[in-house]
Amino acid sequence: MKQKNLKKLRLLVTVILLFSFTCARSQNATEIVKKANDLMNGKTSESIASMTIQRPGWSRTVSMKTWSLGNDYYMILITAPAQDKGQVFLKRNNEMWNWMPSISRIIRIPPSMMGQNWMGSDFTNNDLVKANSIVDDYTHKILGSETIEGYDCYKIELTPKPNAAVVWNKIILWIAKKQSFLLQAEYYDEDGKLVNKEILSDVKKFNDRELPATLEMIPVKEKGKKTILHFQQMTFNTPLKESFFSQQNMKSVR
Repeated sequence: MKQKNLKKLRLLVTVILLFSFTCARSQNATEIVKKANDLMNGKTSESIASMTIQRPGWSRTVSMKTWSLGNDYYMILITAPAQDKGQVFLKRNNEMWNWMPSISRIIRIPPSMMGQNWMGSDFTNNDLVKANSIVDDYTHKILGSETIEGYDCYKIELTPKPNAAVVWNKIILWIAKKQSFLLQAEYYDEDGKLVNKEILSDVKKFNDRELPATLEMIPVKEKGKKTILHFQQMTFNTPLKESFFSQQNMKSVR
């Protein structure tokens, strides 16, 4: 009888240890993703960037300025080319708007359009305005370690939390262990098929941190197509307030 109870106790201890280990791995994975997200965003950020859309036979480049406050507030001002200059995109919490100076109107972008391509690129509206946090809307699991471009990386799987309003059914991230920045990502649809591959490179110093300056988004099944986002300048933790991210300011931001 004592022997039987002892076996039960050992089994219980083993289950508890395995559960604790699983929780610790999950917590560590979330902390890794959060650290990478915070490194890229800062409490606030401002940037100057260009986006080149490449297609078989043609390409075009869009220049922009961006501002962000945490994950909930984001603004993009298009500065070139001429036909798009002056357009502004604003995200506040879960809502997004587009100011179009050519018709002097602010248009609300509904949630149903968040998965659509942004300005003809391979980024979705969701990608550019960070409508859904990879920290809050997904669970995280460390799959292992891999080397990307000489950097020792965590390979982490993200799966949506129940009822999370997200575009992707699964995301795989490669995050540099020592530097904490993202170097690669894969985005899968609801059928488990790989749709987009994201490659980050050209690590540079921006203020107090090192980050990849170039980001490529590649639709894996569409040969000859990709979008390259390149950051010329990035500054972090500047004194931006919530009031900056207003519909009224969309019409005057420069």
